[in-house]
Amino acid sequence: MLTVDEEITSVSRLRELLPTEGFTNTFLKVTDQLNDVARKFIATAPFIIVATKSTDGLIDVSPKGDPAGFVEVYDNKTLIIPDRLGNHRVDGFQNILEDPNVAILFIVPGHGDTLRVAGKARIVRDSAINKRHAINGKEPLLAMVVEVQEAFMHCSKSLIRSRLWYPDSWPARKTAPTLAEWVLETVERKQTLDEVQDDHSVDERTRLY
Repeated sequence: MLTVDEEITSVSRLRELLPTEGFTNTFLKVTDQLNDVARKFIATAPFIIVATKSTDGLIDVSPKGDPAGFVEVYDNKTLIIPDRLGNHRVDGFQNILEDPNVAILFIVPGHGDTLRVAGKARIVRDSAINKRHAINGKEPLLAMVVEVQEAFMHCSKSLIRSRLWYPDSWPARKTAPTLAEWVLETVERKQTLDEVQDDHSVDERTRLY
């Protein structure tokens, strides 16, 4: 086990190190519904990250993306997120069946701030929702409906520090491992790296919707 100088085990010690004084807006900016600012941000976001938790305590974080505004603001307390073709693991959906609590991070390319939303989710199959969220004539099979309980904007410090939106700071694309490499590392199969990559490339071209 990793040896450290100190493990923080109480809220009082945490607040001793990170006091609340001088951060009033941080605590007051939270709302329990989607205001006009949240609606506008969601309308411009093509990418979100959804966190769910299973009853065994493991947390899953799943990226989801579509054209900007793909998450529907049904009303000031309700979000609808269409489900697109994936790998059929359905980790997030299975977690929701066990624990409906979810958290969502909305990201807009080139924008420093992010929007955080938390609430209770359910999985639905509804013809009207499916029709509204069809792309290229293809409807989603399912959708996630989220009852919003908390929403607030998050500051841009992490994106500034990471220089996420500055191409001159990006690593060379081929220096990062690929999913194909992960598959060969973890799954016993008689395919070459190029063959696995070809399978994934075909999947990306033919199973987006």
